[in-house]
Amino acid sequence: MRPLTDEETKAMFEKMSKYIGENLKLLVDRPDGIYCFRLHQDRVYYMSEKILKLATNFSRDKLISVGTCFGKFTKTNKFRLHITALEFLAPYAKFKVWVKPGAEQSFLYGNHVLKSGLGRITENTMQYQGVVVYSMADVPLGFGVAAKSTQECRRADPMSIVVFHQADVGEFIRNEDSLT
Repeated sequence: MRPLTDEETKAMFEKMSKYIGENLKLLVDRPDGIYCFRLHQDRVYYMSEKILKLATNFSRDKLISVGTCFGKFTKTNKFRLHITALEFLAPYAKFKVWVKPGAEQSFLYGNHVLKSGLGRITENTMQYQGVVVYSMADVPLGFGVAAKSTQECRRADPMSIVVFHQADVGEFIRNEDSLT
């Protein structure tokens, strides 16, 4: 387990800033202690410094994971967010999308959100902006990328895609073997 390099930190922060913007600093400077990001086997983990010090008692080859996995780096050094980061990203999300109850199941199966399943969308959402997807009961379901801006969504065809699927809580069941 090691600290992220400057390139890795930049790639990770750029990806996360698409979803939470300048609220990114709130993840590191928390009132309940100092938190940090560490890289272990191409995966980025988010943990408190207290847990980090405890993890140094284990050798790298024996350590499977520590803290919360935020995502991983692909072989081409691009950062991919995992669904395990949702509970940390959702409270700080700048742009949100709420889906109707009928469209929740479709999104949780890995499908994009259609205009017919869109309940609400945050004002001034730009096209290709990262969004957190919520149920109408304000339960975070996952995250995606806005296929259309808020203005375009208003006059879009009911069968057109408004949010591209990135990750959802249904991945825990669909990919439980590969999430560790």
